[in-house]
Amino acid sequence: MRQALQQLANDFLSAILFLVVYAISSNLVATAAIAVAAAIAQFVRYRLTRRRIEPMQWLSLTLVVVLGSATMLTQSPRFLMVKPTIVHFAVAAVMLKRGWMIRYLPEIVVRNVPEATIVTAGYAWSALLAGLGLANLIIALNFGFATWAWFISFGSVGAKLTAFLLQYAVFRSIIRQRLARTVM
Repeated sequence: MRQALQQLANDFLSAILFLVVYAISSNLVATAAIAVAAAIAQFVRYRLTRRRIEPMQWLSLTLVVVLGSATMLTQSPRFLMVKPTIVHFAVAAVMLKRGWMIRYLPEIVVRNVPEATIVTAGYAWSALLAGLGLANLIIALNFGFATWAWFISFGSVGAKLTAFLLQYAVFRSIIRQRLARTVM
């Protein structure tokens, strides 16, 4: 589980940094500039260390640079509110790639959970993110900043955390059953 969380945190470092810096400073332009700089620095680090850049990392870099630049140009709070929809839809589209989740899973999961189950979980994540993107769009266009901030901070994060814990419990149960059968 820690490996998956570390990989996700690494993939979304710029987005996490953006949210933290914005929460502290409320300066939209400076925050976007810092997030773009962090994404580019991370990409350069991967290239220098000759690490393979995965599709999710390419997506993350592209979204941070394009949307960060758009944020700096528009300086619009409404654009800031709609931006997670764009990100959710883009990530959901990448998650439609069969087996995308495998690189995030520990070896014990890959060995013991049927591939079809892992692929199905990946598609479920795609559907969840598409749904959250749609919900964010509705809230961003119809409600105020405070309602949106609560949704994005607690509703969206809570849904993802709940899905992660549910997936963890299901995968753990499958692994226990498989290991119990091999001991007998």
